[in-house]
Amino acid sequence: MLTYAVYIALLLFSAAILLCLYRLIKGPDVVDRILALDTLAINFIAVIVLTGILIGSTILFEAALLIALMGFISTVALTRYLLRGDLIE
Repeated sequence: MLTYAVYIALLLFSAAILLCLYRLIKGPDVVDRILALDTLAINFIAVIVLTGILIGSTILFEAALLIALMGFISTVALTRYLLRGDLIE
């Protein structure tokens, strides 16, 4: 039963990734593209965690944690650059 739930969740998160890619390409504003990139990273992390549950590997959870950290830092850096024009003060 858990296997079916994981496959359904993978399918739904794959659809969410496709929608985020569409928003990333066709976003009317830079802010929408940054939000789409952040949401894309979150959906990608969910797919990695679901794959780890499916195959029973614990190393994928550590990879998801590292990707989450990089996604957070990149979102902060992009918004800081957008607001101030520089990253380092």
